[in-house]
Amino acid sequence: MGGSLLTQRGSERAKRLEIELVRDHEEVREARSLRRTCYVELNRDARQFTTALNRHLHVMRERGVAEGDSDALEEAKNAHRDRYSEAQMIAPEEVLRRASVVNQALNKVYGQVKRLERGAPEPGETMETAAQAQYEVWEMLRTMRTAMRYDLGVSHED
Repeated sequence: MGGSLLTQRGSERAKRLEIELVRDHEEVREARSLRRTCYVELNRDARQFTTALNRHLHVMRERGVAEGDSDALEEAKNAHRDRYSEAQMIAPEEVLRRASVVNQALNKVYGQVKRLERGAPEPGETMETAAQAQYEVWEMLRTMRTAMRYDLGVSHED
């Protein structure tokens, strides 16, 4: 009788451990899925913000900014802000460091563009310096994307 009770307890313990392992595995899978979705959206929105800045600079050079021209830029900026805020809550430190660099660079370029648009640039700010700063964001985006892919196990850093 004692052996039967020990066998039953051992079986129950093994079953509990198996359930915990399955639950842990599911939590890891859900966290990775959440990060993947966040990364896809952050990458997309940061790229769209960068592109919107480029288009806005072209509009400023070609004809000057009209009333509705800033709408696309503002929408892209707001979308990026929302995605970056989400990433701050779920991304690991390495990815967040890279995303922060991109966020700061985009906001810096945005500030330059808006000051140029108002005709009140800071010393040294020109259309050319703003365009160069906007162009440099692309490399920062590549670095951020590499960190995201590494975190998801999609690629390995060399």
